[in-house]
Amino acid sequence: MDSDRSVYILLTNTGTLFTKSIQSYTKAPYNHASISFDRELTELYSFGRKNPNNPLNGGFVKEDIKTGTYSKYPNTTCVIYELKATPREVDKMKRVLRIFIRSRQKYLYNLLGVFGIVLNEPVEFSNSYFCSQFVAEILQRSGIRLWNKLPALVTPDDFRKSDRLRLIYEGKLSEYVP
Repeated sequence: MDSDRSVYILLTNTGTLFTKSIQSYTKAPYNHASISFDRELTELYSFGRKNPNNPLNGGFVKEDIKTGTYSKYPNTTCVIYELKATPREVDKMKRVLRIFIRSRQKYLYNLLGVFGIVLNEPVEFSNSYFCSQFVAEILQRSGIRLWNKLPALVTPDDFRKSDRLRLIYEGKLSEYVP
């Protein structure tokens, strides 16, 4: 459809201790998920480190592929997927995102939710998300269901396995050219 718009899902591996810990369990190449509404990834959102130097202070974040946490880890590898969506779905996603942006200070990182995935038991708290849960929540609230599971059980690797997403780049994040 010519009226379709695109949303971009960025999966990354910074190589941090936290990422390596998750990766030892998941065996997945990427363990962080973010969402963007532009191919340049200038408007990139997720749940992660609020301060690049403090892995314990997490929550809702606007990420920047040139600065912040990614600048501390120049060897970050990534994969970028394009998701075609209707204008209505994209508008809904942006409305949901604006709620997160307006109330960004009240959101926390759902560390227990990450452990819930290990047990295949969703752990959900009000105003608390982990990265892939957040991206899946944005999509689901907009009417897009890529999987038959709760957002609290969605992993970054689930995005990699979705047939609705089209691969547009894989390699070093610092070498990505839109």
